[in-house]
Amino acid sequence: MFSEKLFRWYADYGRRLPWRGIDNPYYIWLSEIILQQTRIEQGRAYYEHFVATYPTVEDLAKASEEQVLKSWQGLGYYSRARNLHTAARHVAFDLGGRFPDRYEDILALKGVGRYTAAAIASFAFRLPYPVIDGNVYRFVSRLYGIFTPIGTDKAYDEFERLLLNVMDYRRPDIFNQAMMDFGSLCCKPVSPDCADCIFRQECFAHKEGKVEVLPVKQAPVIIQERYLYYMDIRWHESDGERLLVHQRQAGDIWQGLYEFPLLETTSPIKEDCLAERLREFLAESMGCPPESLMVGSRLRHQLTHRTIIAQFVGANYTSRPPKWPDNCRPVSWEEMKSLPISRLIDRYLSKM
Repeated sequence: MFSEKLFRWYADYGRRLPWRGIDNPYYIWLSEIILQQTRIEQGRAYYEHFVATYPTVEDLAKASEEQVLKSWQGLGYYSRARNLHTAARHVAFDLGGRFPDRYEDILALKGVGRYTAAAIASFAFRLPYPVIDGNVYRFVSRLYGIFTPIGTDKAYDEFERLLLNVMDYRRPDIFNQAMMDFGSLCCKPVSPDCADCIFRQECFAHKEGKVEVLPVKQAPVIIQERYLYYMDIRWHESDGERLLVHQRQAGDIWQGLYEFPLLETTSPIKEDCLAERLREFLAESMGCPPESLMVGSRLRHQLTHRTIIAQFVGANYTSRPPKWPDNCRPVSWEEMKSLPISRLIDRYLSKM
């Protein structure tokens, strides 16, 4: 009865999306990885771009990491793109291009967790695995009165057991899509549509006045502040202007992306000594101070667990500097446009 009521609602109100109604596991996988931590409105354009640029898993596998990161630029959480590329290479080169069709084998792919594995298994292969995202957590916790903090393995196990009891095993793909859409469109985080909800008569949260309480969430993560002073270092050579860039390495944010050389501090540098401090930094790292120095205003850039407070510093040299840090290299404007960069760097360059 639960599934039939849900299916009737979904037939009338379910979202029509380009990755639904298909059984191509590669396309479904692409959509699920792109939509992690990404709104559907934003993710749709990236999905369509990836399908057009890399129409098969072999095409994605043959691309360079830089090409994949450039295609991903603006989506954030770049480890998703690197894991996607690694897994594509495994499927294409180790599995002969055949996408795994068992839940356990899908789960073994780089960057694939229980939610994504269940989505691919149910949407592509009609296997009965519940897909539990934030929308499903919210809907189910309110409907059945579950107070276990979500986002934990304990919660996932509890919600999975419950959903396996109410899932329509003949149509797990439709069941999962309907559950996610109902949580997103009806059982919303704020101001849910309780008055017109088809489950209001049996809903624990509606009857007990706990709609605003559920789902229970874990304690918020402490947000760390980081202060980054980016050096936009430029000079002219016979064939045009040069910029100095470096590629971020493993073990930190924006791994594999390009940016300007920078000075990072644990607290903001005082304004009255900022220019002098930056000039000294450039004189030491470049072999001489710049001819001109312009310090821009501060920009706040929010990541999941970090707040980036950045300032961009324009440093102009009349000729090629005597040296620069070992991990940096000069590039032309045309090359700069082809490199994968973070949204923060893109925000700055777009105003140039």
